[in-house]
Amino acid sequence: MECLCFVWALEKLNYYLHDSGFELINDCNSMKSLFNMKTPNRHMLQWQIAIEEYRGNMTIVHKAGNMHKNADGLSRREVTNNPDNTAYVPLEAEPQIPIE
Repeated sequence: MECLCFVWALEKLNYYLHDSGFELINDCNSMKSLFNMKTPNRHMLQWQIAIEEYRGNMTIVHKAGNMHKNADGLSRREVTNNPDNTAYVPLEAEPQIPIE
């Protein structure tokens, strides 16, 4: 999935990335081995072809997920028990249906 997102970003930012060097820093270690696969499936092969023109300008760097202090800020944010927050429903607050 991260590879697909990366291919999408390359296509959208082609104008800025095509002639400049850049680093792809991600927490998906398999991105580094994308071009070393012996028998890639159809999707991986399409992604290899899409990324191929950037390989001279691009460096793929693996950074463990727990080292990403700036990424996923919203998904890792602690949710407090605020009664005004309708997005937060504690598990113990499930509605009880009385049995008669």
